[in-house]
Amino acid sequence: MTNGWEATPYVELSREQWSGLRRNTPLTLTEDELKGLRGVDDPIDLAEVTDIYLPLTRLLNLHFTGGRQRGAAVSTFLGTGAGPAPYVLGIAGSVAVGKSTTARLLHTLLARWPEHPRVDLITTDSFLYPNAVLTARDIMHRKGFPESYDRRALVRFVADVKAGRPEVTAPVYSHLEYDIVPGATQTVRRPDILIVEGLNVLQPAPPAALAVNDYFDFSIYVDAKVEHVRNWYLDRFHKLRRTAFEDPRSYFRHLAELSDHEATEFARNVWRDINERNLVENIAPTRGRADLVLHKGADHSVRRVGLRRI
Repeated sequence: MTNGWEATPYVELSREQWSGLRRNTPLTLTEDELKGLRGVDDPIDLAEVTDIYLPLTRLLNLHFTGGRQRGAAVSTFLGTGAGPAPYVLGIAGSVAVGKSTTARLLHTLLARWPEHPRVDLITTDSFLYPNAVLTARDIMHRKGFPESYDRRALVRFVADVKAGRPEVTAPVYSHLEYDIVPGATQTVRRPDILIVEGLNVLQPAPPAALAVNDYFDFSIYVDAKVEHVRNWYLDRFHKLRRTAFEDPRSYFRHLAELSDHEATEFARNVWRDINERNLVENIAPTRGRADLVLHKGADHSVRRVGLRRI
């Protein structure tokens, strides 16, 4: 743990220190269930769940309970008798860093706590502009950058959930087709917890506007060195070439026909010109806005945790 006099808003904890904060939180996940939650080429195991994610769910449960108590106090003061607002958890990080696995894992684990059994997960991919719009605006090559999202629709969606609307719908994004699915929707119905996962969920808002993170009760940034994320991205790309890209419906089916050398060069260029640029310019600068940072090592395991204290 860092010395108290250091000028940082975070308490930095080693993996061992963080794991010790699990206390008596039970492991409610099986190996078979974990296999279904892993991302492509993500080596997370039950030891990682036990050491990292069980203490995290304990923290989130305590934070959720405290938020409910504060909300009830405000309702009592106002005399409104309003029900509790959904708790909103944001998860940010680079492409290929493992944030989607983190989101799915927390979705499953948090729903097994009796205090908050209704947990929903939404990804900001659902609020990407359709490919036709990106092409018309000549920003298809910047898909995943902040301007490629319908920011207003995303903020309105989270605001409506937070306000307790009975049903709120979002578009559906297909990674196979690499586009928004016309007419398809995902419906959220007054969850106890809503998890919002995406590249840019910690981005500040334009002047005189609200950002999606203004509605977050807690936020997590999944962090790793750029060179490690690049290697994970390339490994994942080659695995997808041998699996999902071979599907005739895949937007990237032509990549499965490239030689290994051609495919590697293609992936390196995409990483350098799009994903790394987006990470360095837009995503990584938001890390300091997170309430908690999971710092990963080269093997994808979390080595240390930063918890915001002020």
